[in-house]
Amino acid sequence: MDRTLTHLWLMRALYMFLALLILFFHLLPLGTLPARWAPPDLLIALTFAWVLRRPDYVPILSVAVVMLTADLLLQRPPGLLAALVVGGRAYLRSASAGMRDIGFAGEWITVGVVLAAIALLNRVILGITAVQQAPLLLVLIQLVLTIAVYPLVVWISQSLFRVRRQALKKSDALGVRA
Repeated sequence: MDRTLTHLWLMRALYMFLALLILFFHLLPLGTLPARWAPPDLLIALTFAWVLRRPDYVPILSVAVVMLTADLLLQRPPGLLAALVVGGRAYLRSASAGMRDIGFAGEWITVGVVLAAIALLNRVILGITAVQQAPLLLVLIQLVLTIAVYPLVVWISQSLFRVRRQALKKSDALGVRA
């Protein structure tokens, strides 16, 4: 049991490390001209991929801290996107049990809908509060690219970091909670 607890905390630390690594590369000054396209949000894609596979590796407090840090470092309104991603994480965690039955295509569509809802809610709330926003085209490009890169993030998570769904227990297969 001690080994599994150690493994759990190592995977939680790995998530935090990967999140900080993504933020580090996002903050690197690679270009001096304004961007004509927005890169995919790998941080949210990573979070959702791990939540749907192993929610115990991505506790809600870790997601809140990572996303709030991202909001602060990327100069977004503090807490808004963090709250929306935490809400999306909670929804996906509750829906993760049913994701086994619908296959990867259904999971991908569900994640795409959650990402679209987050983008829409973010845009609406920023509009209501009269906060300056990125152009709609850039937001749509980022949304489409994030949805498109999600399978790659899942593949890397499964093959490189071994973040896979837990096998069903006999009690789970019978519909009884352990």
